[in-house]
Amino acid sequence: MKKILVVDDEKSIVKGIKFSLEQDDMQVDVAYDGEEAFEKAKANEYDLILLDIMLPGYSGLEVCQMVREFSDVPIIMLTAKGEDMDKILGLEYGADDYITKPFNILEVKARIKAIFRRNSKGTSEKTDTKTIETKGIKIDVDGRRVYIEEKEVNLTAKEFDLVYLLVSNPNKVYSREQLLKTIWGSTYPGDARTVDVHVRRLREKIESTPAEPKYIHTKWGVGYYFHE
Repeated sequence: MKKILVVDDEKSIVKGIKFSLEQDDMQVDVAYDGEEAFEKAKANEYDLILLDIMLPGYSGLEVCQMVREFSDVPIIMLTAKGEDMDKILGLEYGADDYITKPFNILEVKARIKAIFRRNSKGTSEKTDTKTIETKGIKIDVDGRRVYIEEKEVNLTAKEFDLVYLLVSNPNKVYSREQLLKTIWGSTYPGDARTVDVHVRRLREKIESTPAEPKYIHTKWGVGYYFHE
C-alpha cells in the first residue's frame, strides 16, 4: 500500500483528494499548514507528497526545500497561480511535478501513478547491472543512490532518472525534447526549460565546478550527454 501525504490549507480539497486516493487503496496522511507538513515528512516514510504552494506558516516551496535536505520522496506541487515562474520555481526547489488548480482528481491520480510507474521501472531496468561506476561516479541502480568519489549525493527522483539515463548511455546526446519525453512522460505539460532547470540542479550537486562540468555536458543547439 502506497503512503501519501496531502498538504493544503483548503480542507475541502484535502478531503476530496484523500477520499479518492483511498478508493485506490492508498494510505493518506493530511496536513493543513507548512509546519505540520514538515513535521510529518520528517516523522514518516512517504511514497509521495502532494504539496500546495500557498500555505500558512512555511510556504510549500519552503517545505519542499527543507524536505529535500533529507529525502528524495517524489513531490508534486499544487498551485492556484499557474504562471510559468511559479512552476519553474517549484522545480528549482526540488519538486518533481506540478498541477495547476483547479484540477480534475483523475488528473491528480494519473500523475501520481505515472511517477510510481517510472520509479518502479527505474529500479527494475538492467537488473544484471546492480551498480554503474565510471569517472568517480557510482550509481546503485536498485537502491537509486548516487555517489561521487564515494560520497552519497542526495538527488530527487527526477534527478536520479536523469543522471542514470545519461550515464547508462555514455556519449549519446539527448535533445531536451527526448529527455522530457523519456523522464517526464509524453503527457507532461512542461517544456524544455524543465530539463534545463533539472540539469542545472544536478550539476550543482555532482559537479565540483558546475560551470566546467566533468560529467553532464552540453551539446550546444542539441541537448545534453554524459562524457565518458
